Amino acid sequence: MEITRCSWVNEDPLYIAYHDDEWGKPLYDDMKLFELLMLEGMQAGLSWYTVLKKRERFREVFDGFDPDRIVHYDEAKITELMNDPGIIRNRLKINATIRNAGVYQQICREEGSFGRYLWSFVGGTPMINQWETRDEVPATTAESDRMSKSLAKKGMKFTGSTICYAFMQASGMVNDHVSGCFCAPGLQDSRS
Repeated sequence: MEITRCSWVNEDPLYIAYHDDEWGKPLYDDMKLFELLMLEGMQAGLSWYTVLKKRERFREVFDGFDPDRIVHYDEAKITELMNDPGIIRNRLKINATIRNAGVYQQICREEGSFGRYLWSFVGGTPMINQWETRDEVPATTAESDRMSKSLAKKGMKFTGSTICYAFMQASGMVNDHVSGCFCAPGLQDSRS
């Protein structure tokens, strides 16, 4: 029996695994949420597939997305990153990741948890949508607008509302698997 997935998934096993095992599944770990938010920022102007293919290299050169290490990156490290063809070499995005590591630390101090702070924008519980087609899925919502404004006020960069909504979808704060996808609400675990 053939498995039906969301239409944005291509035939690459990496992308299929991402859709099936990660996208839309609730994620609560502070550092994994930080990594995902930074990678969503790296995606700006590109496709997620491009970022996904480079994710392992990003993890290697960004010290596992450990904010406590990233916050100390200096010009020599930035130059090293800018010369690495295995990642997206955009100085603004690299600088934003370094700045955002400091904001992450600040949020953890103020809120006790990066995850608790982020999940507060959906009331701590995944929002389950019932879209029939990909065309119905919004690019932004009131929740992503609030998250984006709050992050910007705290000083984070590359966290506009569209990026925040993509992050919310990827981290499972929102389930936007469309009707017919085996991961859609009510159809999980229906793989043959």
